[in-house]
Amino acid sequence: MRVPIKLTVNDRVHETQVEPRLLLVDLLRDVLGLTGTKIGCDTSQCGACVVRMNGSTVKSCTCLAVQADGAEITTIEGLGKNGELHAVQEAFWNSHGLQCGFCTAGMIISVTELLERNPHPSEQEVRDGLEGNICRCTGYHNIVKAALAASEAMGG
Repeated sequence: MRVPIKLTVNDRVHETQVEPRLLLVDLLRDVLGLTGTKIGCDTSQCGACVVRMNGSTVKSCTCLAVQADGAEITTIEGLGKNGELHAVQEAFWNSHGLQCGFCTAGMIISVTELLERNPHPSEQEVRDGLEGNICRCTGYHNIVKAALAASEAMGG
């Protein structure tokens, strides 16, 4: 049995039919070809799969595609506009806020929401805001540095 869904992903409307058990992360990666969103753990622990749904971050490995029916989704591919990197993406690049890059998309999406809620976060608030996003490579120093640089660049 397949269920029709319609959702907007990165400002583009998609209509498709999915099996009710299909995860949002699998829809994004396997059906829509948006592979920036990663599958890291399948248990909602690592945050590599974080995307924005209707303005809030969600772990797409624990969200069914049918739950996203009618939703607006933003993935890492849709964060920048007109060929330009978003300020958070630019800050991660300039501050070396990545190493292997596997967690980077989820980190950037999470930092983007954090800065919208709190444009002037302290270092501790950034660390607290990234709880639920695991980086296995960097030790978080440059990730936090990138978030603070993005805050400054965005007028925070």
